[in-house]
Amino acid sequence: MYTEEKSLNDRAMSIVTDTASQSTLAVAEASGIMKPTLKRGSTGQAVKELQQLLFHWGYYFGAIDGVFGVYVENAVKGYQHRVFLAEDGVVGSITWQALYSGAPVNMPILMNGSSGNAVKIVQNVLKLNGYYFGFIDGYFGTMTIVAVKYFQTNQGLSPDGIVGPKTWHALSKLPH
Repeated sequence: MYTEEKSLNDRAMSIVTDTASQSTLAVAEASGIMKPTLKRGSTGQAVKELQQLLFHWGYYFGAIDGVFGVYVENAVKGYQHRVFLAEDGVVGSITWQALYSGAPVNMPILMNGSSGNAVKIVQNVLKLNGYYFGFIDGYFGTMTIVAVKYFQTNQGLSPDGIVGPKTWHALSKLPH
């Protein structure tokens, strides 16, 4: 059993490492992932792979047994929360992509004048972490721009005031 778990771990880690290095092959694989939809009650090799990925990102510490139970479901929900996905505990294509990339996927690019729920998410995360002091109103105005630039500067990102993939990724690492 330990050998099987170790080889699964090695395989998942190499996939994740490859993806993290942004190699062309890894990015193509991550964006075109063809995995089954998994939910509580699912079993098999794909669930083992899911368990390994959740372990890699620090959300699952149970047995790598290929059984999608309540503990795995809660780990999926925790990871979905981190990457700003609907916390339904179901692993579909977007959740698979986020698991392989370690970052939010399919998030909108936000800038001055943007509005909506995604802006509220940004404002809330920035407020919880001491970067934003305005109302959570869903409007990307001057106060949000200033907060985003301050956050970007602190994260070593280009302080352009635009929330794109790198800023979304950095935001996903903050408590929220």
